[in-house]
Amino acid sequence: MDTQNFSKPSYIGEVTGQESSIEFQLLNLSNQNSFEKKSIKDIFLDEAESFEDAEVFYPSKMNEVFKPEPANEVQAFLVPTSRYQNFSEASSALEKGKDVQHKPFIVANTSEVALNHLQNDCIIPVFSKDNEKTIAHQEFIEVVLSAVNKIFPHHSISEPEIRVSHQIKGRTPSAIHKPVKELLEHEKTIYYERMAFIIKVPTITDIVNGNELSLTVGGVRSYNLENLYNKKSLEKFKLFIGFQNQVCMNLCVSSDGFVEDMRAGSANDLYSKALETMQNYNAELHLMEMKELTQDYLSEHQFAQLIGKSRLYQHLPKSEKQNIPLLNFNDSHINTMAKDYYEDKNFSRLEDGRINLWDVYNLFTQANKSSYIDTFLDRNLNAFEFSKGIQKTLNGSSDYHWFLS
Repeated sequence: MDTQNFSKPSYIGEVTGQESSIEFQLLNLSNQNSFEKKSIKDIFLDEAESFEDAEVFYPSKMNEVFKPEPANEVQAFLVPTSRYQNFSEASSALEKGKDVQHKPFIVANTSEVALNHLQNDCIIPVFSKDNEKTIAHQEFIEVVLSAVNKIFPHHSISEPEIRVSHQIKGRTPSAIHKPVKELLEHEKTIYYERMAFIIKVPTITDIVNGNELSLTVGGVRSYNLENLYNKKSLEKFKLFIGFQNQVCMNLCVSSDGFVEDMRAGSANDLYSKALETMQNYNAELHLMEMKELTQDYLSEHQFAQLIGKSRLYQHLPKSEKQNIPLLNFNDSHINTMAKDYYEDKNFSRLEDGRINLWDVYNLFTQANKSSYIDTFLDRNLNAFEFSKGIQKTLNGSSDYHWFLS
């Protein structure tokens, strides 16, 4: 078993001052026996602090910018320096990250939009039976952005990166008889059925197999999951906190940082649940599990077996498929992985045909960029769980042995 990458110390960037000076320290995770499970609250927040549900008011106009709380309500957690050692790669990795060519975190049929476009140019769907408004896409983003700023008040936070799809067009009543070519801009209406976004915390990073990972929070909203023809009810959202691989913009999502079916009836409710998700996320454990993937390799024959069985999996009789762990990827994704096994510049095979499970995991998340917004996060989580399952099979567990047999 190759442990050359796993034996290196890992780190989480932390703030050591409340002003602009930022020092990165290293947290040694190499001793797995003494590893203590911690929540993100324990890692980044003072033990004396507690989260209280903050008041989140609806804007007087729905398209106004959500007002975040004062950043100093929660202090960053400072671990004694003696527990860490300096590591020069931290600052250099961040500098390199600035020059990385921008790549979208999801492609599929999506397009990128700015937050002010959602705030100023889009109408807000309502529940038709009582005309109650939905929680708008922009309000979802603003609430999560406010929660991120509360938990990480002394870290730099990036502008939200927003992708939308399934554009719904309309027109004002005054333009009911106009031909399309004669419509004026103020006579057109628009909103998007599906929206995904991410917010990066670029000052909290780690290195896995030479790839810089940056802490990232994001969410998905799909109006097609709501019954807008009925009265107002709890609305569905998906939220995650995890890491993004800066070399390819692939997202890394684990189960304790992902809420697949978050239901909220108001911005206040959504805000408190976003805080809870971020508090419960175990960043150290997630990073350790990803580092462990670099230790195990598939031979060329095993990878070919995995690709072939993954294609067969889609056509198994239902009775047989129930006894095999879930693989939530279709033939198109598997074909992309087979191609990238030979051609991807970051995660392709070694000269002898072997490929480690970290690279296999990234082949999954790379292929997942072609998924639609409403299935994107679910498949991303499945990629992580599946990769860990294959790792267990290589080390004696039989749950996923069908894919390599």
